[in-house]
Amino acid sequence: MTERVLITGGAGFVGLHLARRLQRDGAAVTLLDDLSRGADDPALRRVLDDGATLARHDLTTPIPDALLPDPYDTVVHLAAVVGVAQALTRPAAVLRTNLLGTVHLADWCARRPPSVLLFSSTSEVGDGAARTGLAGFPVPEDVPWVLAEPGSPRTAYALGKMAGEHLLGHLGLPSRVRIARYHNVYGPRMGNRHVIPQLIGRIRGGEDPLGLPGADQTRSFCHVDDAVDATVAVLRHPDPGAVTVNIGNDREEIRIADLAGRLCALAGRSPRIDPRPAPQGSPDRRAPDLRRLRELTGYEPAVGLADGLRQTYAWYTR
Repeated sequence: MTERVLITGGAGFVGLHLARRLQRDGAAVTLLDDLSRGADDPALRRVLDDGATLARHDLTTPIPDALLPDPYDTVVHLAAVVGVAQALTRPAAVLRTNLLGTVHLADWCARRPPSVLLFSSTSEVGDGAARTGLAGFPVPEDVPWVLAEPGSPRTAYALGKMAGEHLLGHLGLPSRVRIARYHNVYGPRMGNRHVIPQLIGRIRGGEDPLGLPGADQTRSFCHVDDAVDATVAVLRHPDPGAVTVNIGNDREEIRIADLAGRLCALAGRSPRIDPRPAPQGSPDRRAPDLRRLRELTGYEPAVGLADGLRQTYAWYTR
């Protein structure tokens, strides 16, 4: 019997990559999206041409029964406002949008419980405990929830994800609930609100010196293909209880200055690096503990940073 999958935010970055993978696996995929990235998208058209269904809807309003009248085997909730700049400049809108989206998805699932329900969370849920010394590195899933700077506008994103984890984890549905805390996922078609595409644009634009906030901070970047593989493995795991896992790549933690250097090399440019203060609320280090993910699924990241950056650079410079 064909698996029926609903992906909220399915026209977004991870959502569309996940949709392609599930289509290859034989699933019937529905994308629920407000098309805030734009409707004129060749990649989206290819997925729709391959048989996916698009349900256009803004999740800040309830899902009408007529829009999705039938239950789904698997529901993946990826829809959210993302990006540090968004949280810093529109914290109330980020929190409101992300909370309402999760509440309305939860209300729909309560009426039509899926067999599996996955919520896309974030590494920022664990950042507070690491920054306050309540957790070491790499950061595991069972750290305390800490808002290190509760008054910071950036907190809006982590707060919304924390609330979403708690809400969906305690709905009391018969669904197998999966919480996936993604750590710095990157790759082709990720938009322009994240450090890698922003650096590519600035380097190619000839910025010299290249101002680099948080140059000495470190991150562990995870290619989207690896993130999708891990997501599918978590969805397929038979554990009937709620499962929370970090998803990322723990093999190649890198300084932001060194990341910029690799991208400069790909661009054939050699600007002077001008280190600048880190963005407000930005953690000095982010590194996921993947032991639980490995134990459950056998996952190992397959795309090295060098290959992933080449792919991403090529996509953004087509």
